[in-house]
Amino acid sequence: MQPGRTGLSRDGTRVGEIKMTETLTVDHVTGKQGVEEFVRLPWKIYEGDPYWVPPVIKEQVYMFSPRYPFFDHGEIDLFIARKGSDPVGRVAGVLDRSYVEYAQEEAVFFGFFECVDDTAVAQALIDHVREWGRTRGMKTIRGPFNPSTNDECGLLVDGFNMAPVLMMPYNPPYYTDLIKACGLAKCRDLYSYLIEPQAIPEKLEELVDRIQKRLPDLTIRTVRLKELDRELQILRDIYNNAWRDNWGFVPMTEKEIDFLAARLKPLVVEDLVLFAEIKGEPVAFIASFPDYNQVLKRLNGKIGLIGALKFLYYSKKLKELRIMLLGVKYGHHKQGIEALLYLETFRRGLAKGFERGEMSWILEDNMLMRRGIETLGGKIYKTYRLYEGVIS
Repeated sequence: MQPGRTGLSRDGTRVGEIKMTETLTVDHVTGKQGVEEFVRLPWKIYEGDPYWVPPVIKEQVYMFSPRYPFFDHGEIDLFIARKGSDPVGRVAGVLDRSYVEYAQEEAVFFGFFECVDDTAVAQALIDHVREWGRTRGMKTIRGPFNPSTNDECGLLVDGFNMAPVLMMPYNPPYYTDLIKACGLAKCRDLYSYLIEPQAIPEKLEELVDRIQKRLPDLTIRTVRLKELDRELQILRDIYNNAWRDNWGFVPMTEKEIDFLAARLKPLVVEDLVLFAEIKGEPVAFIASFPDYNQVLKRLNGKIGLIGALKFLYYSKKLKELRIMLLGVKYGHHKQGIEALLYLETFRRGLAKGFERGEMSWILEDNMLMRRGIETLGGKIYKTYRLYEGVIS
């Protein structure tokens, strides 16, 4: 069911509005005005919060339009909780048919969750998604996913004293208690590592020297922005191959990678998106981006002419990177290719004046990657949690 359509269950009964108490209701969002209200509700929740980064309103609205590539294989319905006429919370019901098919699991997701500090409101929202999932034959509720593992996901449970980096979520500490009160329990933790290399770690240089002797045909190159369509196909192929056995993985479609590229292309620093090749065949990539959230905090969700000028000005002052994506094809694991990509990223980042980086996110049970990052001096400084429960 796409946003803007009537909320009906499979048997035709209406789920668009459920009255929870005399004053608390959950309304199904319809139409442009409803989507705008849904998108703008966080401004009320985070008023005065120094760490919150307002999302770009235009981007958020687009994510809930039928043109968003997710709708080729999924459904999203939006819901707003009200006390009287006052909006006090929101949530999205998300059904990713690609995930259901790929993981062979009947799971519905909740996402885009925002709520005042009121257990009754949170319970009404989560119960509404439970019912929404039940009408679609789902057995598990899980989240938050906004709307999948290829996007923002997880609830911040540790590390509230710093703003989130680019494309990572943020929420008040009380959200943890709200979600637990809804009968949801931990599913997985996702870690963000902070690394602050003053210089290239000597251990890393020694390791890379050994790798290059063992793999003399291994080379590193930067992304070719003039051949972006071809480069995107290479990146998608590596990503889908490298991540295919990771928990929660959903293959990215061509449309989704095109959308992500369109979103990130203006933000690309060419030296920080790298491919590893063996005899000319791409086998791995790493993509890092300056933490543009430090700029977006100043724009309050709007990028007009003045916003664009602010963006250009403050972008030149950024000192932190987010190392966002890393993938190594099957058959090339445990060869040390990741170390070579890390080294090149550190070299190029330090040369450009970046002082520290966040490596995120990393699954708690991905011990191979965690050990590698910790060897480089990375330390966990934020934890995000995914929750789940049974739909009875």
